[in-house]
Amino acid sequence: MRNLISKKENTWCVGCGNFGIFAAFRKAVQSLVDEGNPLADFVMTSGIGCHGKIFDYLDISGIYGLHGRALATAQGIKLANPALKVVTFGGDGDSLGEGLEHTLFAAKRNMDITLILHNNGNYGLTTGQASPLSRIGYKGLSTPKGNIEQPFNAVNLLMEAGASFVARGYSAKIDHLSSIIRQAISHKGFSFIEVLQPCVSYNNTYSLYNERCQIMDSIPEDVETARKIALDETIYHIGLYHKVLRPVYHEQVESSNKILTHE
Repeated sequence: MRNLISKKENTWCVGCGNFGIFAAFRKAVQSLVDEGNPLADFVMTSGIGCHGKIFDYLDISGIYGLHGRALATAQGIKLANPALKVVTFGGDGDSLGEGLEHTLFAAKRNMDITLILHNNGNYGLTTGQASPLSRIGYKGLSTPKGNIEQPFNAVNLLMEAGASFVARGYSAKIDHLSSIIRQAISHKGFSFIEVLQPCVSYNNTYSLYNERCQIMDSIPEDVETARKIALDETIYHIGLYHKVLRPVYHEQVESSNKILTHE
């Protein structure tokens, strides 16, 4: 199998957390291909932002979407060809700002696709404006005196929206993140992974995450426990928060069409 690295020049900043996500994803795909999944069945979409550059660097098929519209594209791909393993890469601004409605409805429908959220806490490509996940007090181009808005909690938001697989990883723990990505792609339903990812240029959180990230020993026993753990900022718990099997959207659409046809 090829190494999944294209010949495009990589322009991420040296030390960017995106490199960890890039490595973890390639490792996960390699593992799935080794198990017999055809590489041709993997397809990706991405939005606009530093995360979106991964489309240029990964050597697999896909569509580079508009800002906030990567999940809309992914849903169309999955409905057109349900056999494909569809993975979307989104930024915290791209997927929870401009693309928030697409993210929530993909989770609500339980689309059988995977969203890997690159959470660097700012709009890095456009030089550091505050995003929907920027911490209170974050100082950037749009908030020079500090962000005053309460950020979303991505894990809780997606569990509430209906995602049937919800996890959190850290870009510097590549093996752990790769395992989560592998599980997410294999899960039948909407899989969401929030990846805590330092932005060395505008929001360098390596020291914070290295100190506070802790791998969970097991899945929380229920949703309420998962919510409480996700809200804990003294420790950033990484691992699988929630997993449940429920009907997926493309199969429900197919069943509905068959009923209408018979009628």
